[in-house]
Amino acid sequence: MGSSRRRADTGRTDPPAAVGPGASRVFQSWCAVATDGWAQEGVRRCRTRSSRTTAQDGATFLPEGVPAHQRRTPVRFLPLRTPRLRSGRNLAVLAAVAALLAGVVAVVTQTAAEAHGALQAPASRTYACYTDGLTGGQIIPKNAACKDAVAAGGTQPLYDWYGVLRSDGGGRTRGFIPDGQLCSGGFSKYAAYDAARTDWPTTTVRAGATYDFVYGAWVPHPGGFKLYVTKDGYDPTKPLTWADMEEQPFLTADPEPAVTNGAYRFSGKLPNKSGRHIIYAVWYRSDSQETFYGCSDVDFVGGNPSPSASPSASPSASPRVSPSVSPSASPSATPSRSPSASPTTGNPSCTATVKLTNTWPGGFQGEATIKNTGTSPLNGWYIQWQLSNGATVTQAWNGTSMQSGPFAMIHAPTYNNSLAPGASATAGFLGSGSAAPTISDISCG
Repeated sequence: MGSSRRRADTGRTDPPAAVGPGASRVFQSWCAVATDGWAQEGVRRCRTRSSRTTAQDGATFLPEGVPAHQRRTPVRFLPLRTPRLRSGRNLAVLAAVAALLAGVVAVVTQTAAEAHGALQAPASRTYACYTDGLTGGQIIPKNAACKDAVAAGGTQPLYDWYGVLRSDGGGRTRGFIPDGQLCSGGFSKYAAYDAARTDWPTTTVRAGATYDFVYGAWVPHPGGFKLYVTKDGYDPTKPLTWADMEEQPFLTADPEPAVTNGAYRFSGKLPNKSGRHIIYAVWYRSDSQETFYGCSDVDFVGGNPSPSASPSASPSASPRVSPSVSPSASPSATPSRSPSASPTTGNPSCTATVKLTNTWPGGFQGEATIKNTGTSPLNGWYIQWQLSNGATVTQAWNGTSMQSGPFAMIHAPTYNNSLAPGASATAGFLGSGSAAPTISDISCG
């Protein structure tokens, strides 16, 4: 082995020799530090070195799980000598190094929080009730219709306001979504939002005017949008059927626009309607059968008259859900494991488990695993679960993390977006909280 050398420009000690083309990429006590940072999920910075390999300053390092075309820059290696734990000084050094590594991981795993979605302007029923009831992180609705929906189906549908979907939708509408279930998309979790009543929160819009639609997104999916509207004479006191809807969409956005500030934004001319109506949004994916559905209650002003009901207060239409991405301290305590659980809701073609693998004062580490139990590929997979004690997922690897209230979610990374039948994927995560959380209500899709 060659001797170590000191770089005059950086003062760092470089590894002693180069790794040959056929050598292992695994190194003992060396941590990779990219010269201009990484922006990929799941980058693992440290490796253990086999006795047959060495590392060279400036050598290219490819973390596990990151395809070659996503390599951003050569990396350099810094030596880390394992301290002896009986030395107080070495213990302090080890703690400092651990804190430094935690900071590096926080940078490389931070990603934008986007995925699934629903109309935010004009607000869908689930989003309108979410904003109506959000108080200090809890859902306490003020609107009467929202109160009754929560009483019937609980608060989880509102924390998951973006999840009115059918994994087998394939962009279908008439003949697929049953009459009376348009607003829930036929998804029983959201059945309370099919209720025929006149007091759902509404958004006032001007007939015939150009409107700037905002469709909140959590992870962008390729596809398009179709917006329908109810016919003249629509009666909000009766269950919504396809016979109530105009045959053709009044606006189509295909392909969909790029995501900006966490949402799809597109403009179009509103139909010439008057009074109370429903704008029905369909977001269909081109990379899978998954399709999203949603009802937005609107009150048209300035248009031709048609029977309508008195509108209730207009909800806020600006996105209010944003995940926490600030890392907590690095794990250092003895692992405390919690049992995993089977999913209780979601896609029947998958199973998921979520468990804690480590806890320490103020933080925790865990892993989430999904398996495709169906007969076709599972594209754009996700795992969702509920955390107790106000806990928050702060970062993740091998997936994109997000959180709404107590419900955390990990979505597929771009380099592992599809699971073949029988295949599994595991993502890790870190979180913070005053006490170790319990995990419940696991779902996948």
